[in-house]
Amino acid sequence: MAEAPNFQTEMRQLLRERVLDTARRIVVTEGWGAVNMSRVAKEVGVSRPVLYKEIGARQDLADVVIRNEVDMFLMGIAESLAAHPDDALAGMTAAVEYTLRTGADNTLLKAVLSGRSADDTALLPSIMTETEPVLGRAIAALTAAGRAQYGFDGVSDTELGSMIETLVRLALSHLFQPIGPIERAVEQINRVLVGTFAPALTAGSSRE
Repeated sequence: MAEAPNFQTEMRQLLRERVLDTARRIVVTEGWGAVNMSRVAKEVGVSRPVLYKEIGARQDLADVVIRNEVDMFLMGIAESLAAHPDDALAGMTAAVEYTLRTGADNTLLKAVLSGRSADDTALLPSIMTETEPVLGRAIAALTAAGRAQYGFDGVSDTELGSMIETLVRLALSHLFQPIGPIERAVEQINRVLVGTFAPALTAGSSRE
């Protein structure tokens, strides 16, 4: 007989979702500078001690909000790879295009990058320069997804991780500092994929 869902666990998950939704909405509409733990607790309907216990401090909340946003991107990237099960180059290119197009329309990312005040830009290091929660998670997730999707039997874990890191850094650079149309960025990154990674990708993606 299957165990009944744990009520306390469900309530904590519901609370966490409401906190994330509330913080995200405030960032999008008013900027990160308008986010404080007292306001979030009040709008969610819990006390500050409960919020601190569940989430942590304000910077912890920022990291959780960003991590949640990254997870949604990673799900779409995995779907992009899966749409090209036998062509690693096409799959990687599709993943890049998905990232750039989705990012261009992402309201949270737009709000952070257009920071209304100095306090708004406090989220930028977490997104653009720190290893976590964006860069490290993206590299690890895409490396695992690429290995699972295409095998890459002839490519070592270190080599694959290095290739994926290069791809992720290129995509993030175009995402955060676009200077032209998305099609141009995708074409540029595709050239790097073909010129630098094609031999390893072609060899590694072949399966028995």
